[in-house]
Amino acid sequence: MPEQKTLPGAIVAHIAQQLNIPVKSVLATLELLDEGGTVPFIARYRKEATGNLDEVAIGAIQEKVAYFRELEDRRATVLSSISEQGKLTPELKAKIEAALERTELEDLYLPYKPKRRTKATIAREKGLGPLAEYLWNQVATDVPLDTYAATFINPEKEVNSAEEALEGARHILAEQISETAEFRGHLRQLMLAEGMVVSHAAEDAAAKDPEGKFKMYFDYQEAAAKIPSHRMLAIRRGSNEGVLYFQIELDALKPVAYLKSKVVREAGDWAPQLETAVEDAWKRLLNLSIQTEVRLELKERSDAEAIRVFRENLQNLLLSPPAGQLGVLGLDPGLRTGCKVAVVDETGKFLDHGVIYPLEPKNDTVGAARILLGFIQKYNVKAIAIGNGTGSREASAFVQDLLREAKLQGVFSIVVNESGASVYSASEIARQEFPDLDLTVRGAISIARRLQDPLAELVKIDPKSIGVGQYQHDVDQRKLNDALEGTVENCVNKVGVDLNTASFALLRHVAGITERTAQKIVEFRNENGRFRSRVQLMAVTGFGPKTFEQAAGFLRIRGGENPLDMTAVHPESYPIVERMAQSLNVDLQELIAKPALVESVQIEKFQTENAGVYTLRDIKEELRKPGRDPRDQFAAPQFHSNIKEIADLTPGMVLEGAVTNVTNFGAFVDVGVHQDGLVHVSELSTRFIKDPNDAVKVGQIVRVQVISADPKSKRIALSIKALQQSDLPKVKHGSKQPQRSQPKPLSLEDKLAKLSDRFRTR
Repeated sequence: MPEQKTLPGAIVAHIAQQLNIPVKSVLATLELLDEGGTVPFIARYRKEATGNLDEVAIGAIQEKVAYFRELEDRRATVLSSISEQGKLTPELKAKIEAALERTELEDLYLPYKPKRRTKATIAREKGLGPLAEYLWNQVATDVPLDTYAATFINPEKEVNSAEEALEGARHILAEQISETAEFRGHLRQLMLAEGMVVSHAAEDAAAKDPEGKFKMYFDYQEAAAKIPSHRMLAIRRGSNEGVLYFQIELDALKPVAYLKSKVVREAGDWAPQLETAVEDAWKRLLNLSIQTEVRLELKERSDAEAIRVFRENLQNLLLSPPAGQLGVLGLDPGLRTGCKVAVVDETGKFLDHGVIYPLEPKNDTVGAARILLGFIQKYNVKAIAIGNGTGSREASAFVQDLLREAKLQGVFSIVVNESGASVYSASEIARQEFPDLDLTVRGAISIARRLQDPLAELVKIDPKSIGVGQYQHDVDQRKLNDALEGTVENCVNKVGVDLNTASFALLRHVAGITERTAQKIVEFRNENGRFRSRVQLMAVTGFGPKTFEQAAGFLRIRGGENPLDMTAVHPESYPIVERMAQSLNVDLQELIAKPALVESVQIEKFQTENAGVYTLRDIKEELRKPGRDPRDQFAAPQFHSNIKEIADLTPGMVLEGAVTNVTNFGAFVDVGVHQDGLVHVSELSTRFIKDPNDAVKVGQIVRVQVISADPKSKRIALSIKALQQSDLPKVKHGSKQPQRSQPKPLSLEDKLAKLSDRFRTR
């Protein structure tokens, strides 16, 4: 990788201070990143070097370093430009070299920046620079100002009177005031602290916004210092769509008073001229310019907050509990075109597909029951995953009735969030996986696999299509993509990847592995069969020592030659574990098979130059539960069978649902009626909640009480606070189901005979 420029020590110290991280840790992290280290690898396997920094801290250092390296490049350009103009004084150079913010640097460069012809430029061409300098210096002389100004009259240069000369001098002063870095910095902070974001309806706003999405902003104002991300982004979106116009308003008295206090230093006949120049500078030059900068800063601030919310939601969704290795039937609901059905085995391998028509207009419940029961019996299906699109509640009710009537206690059904399934169905990854299948069948397969392992399936979809962000299309797309890619990478590596079953889409997110390398791993596996050891990765084309160092610890091999290959212990630490086993007079297999043995290991005795207490603690924890999945146990929400539409909801009703999205203003919950309800931040808890993520997470199952439900506007208001956060016992589902006494199994023909009459009457 290309050599990175070394950052000055002052900037490294500044980063450390900003992030409240020791300078030593920042320097070590920076060195590891520059050597090609990935965030997951450094966080997991270089804790001694970084002082046990986690992914969040290392990611923050990475972002800051990128910012300051860009700033250093810009600083060099600025210094070069001013130097070429012959205007770089030692004092100015020192200020430029000390600048730690992009705005501060640009403020210092502004007076020397090439610009178009301005009123001040024209005034200088007329020879009025000395008059402006005289006014600025405020040094009393025996000559009255009007008399001195008259000496600049020059009809050839279109200066016909003393007043015209003074007017030109004021233009020069106004520009000088507007380009003074100290003034601009203060006014920017003043507008951020005391300015008001004010929005109004644009012409024909109602026609451009028939649904009234922006109606609340037609005559709206809020303090710039306090406006939350989602409202700022909503106003900007309304402005971009021509529904709104907005500005940042600041009482002119305050900035003008500040500028006069700075500019008018002495009493004299120059004072009125300077005061007029100040007023002109604010009204004509500074107000709009500072507004633009503040609008941009509010946009960047809102973007950062929206991206943070998106990252947290995405992380919680990707780390949703997996149902585990069990046969699943995926059902993509549909009315006129029928419900698409696909079956996958315990490993997610596609087995079969079909179409059923249990819903309107065909209502072929008997035929649908025959097909489903046939699939369940033939492929040992243990779960039915139903997409939450149109018809999902009706399809879910049909499936639940079927399972109950057929007494299939060992099979459960659940509604699964299908956001992004259609995007996956039409993607290149889906075409490569299932080139001969219809888009709708691919969607049903994706729904089934999401139940088994949400992470493995969702990594195939652009995170922006999963539906857990807020105003994601309005924020800086490069920053958003970088943040989401980093989140996906962190989640994949936190869980670990089975080297012998992982798809290309999953492998490409493993630390250190590129898309090309992921493809080569799959090709090697297809040609040579299962990997038997991590070391075998070195035989994969393009898999060199650096890639092995970064990736090996996150790749798992079950039933391989070395039992440590199924753990998160890095191969570089294998000798340490072998010495631990030797100290107990057991082999590796026995040490891993008997976690109790690990408790007797005194890890302090096994420290090395590169493996300290942090690493040894991680090794010991991993040996206690080798290959463990860090995700929570799977639990399914229990939707009320009689609640299918918004119209079925009544105030006071208590329901169970799953959190589908968390925003700054609250959380959205799927209660099984096709439209998510909103739990406003004020209804999340009996205690004060500033950040909704402190109360709920995406994928979490919660009990809610209905406050209101309006079928016309499709708005549902819910409350968690009203129930005082009481918990209902949750029905757990997973790969290991509790043993129940089962009645004598009926044949498929017997089941259909019993069900036929019942379904015909419905």
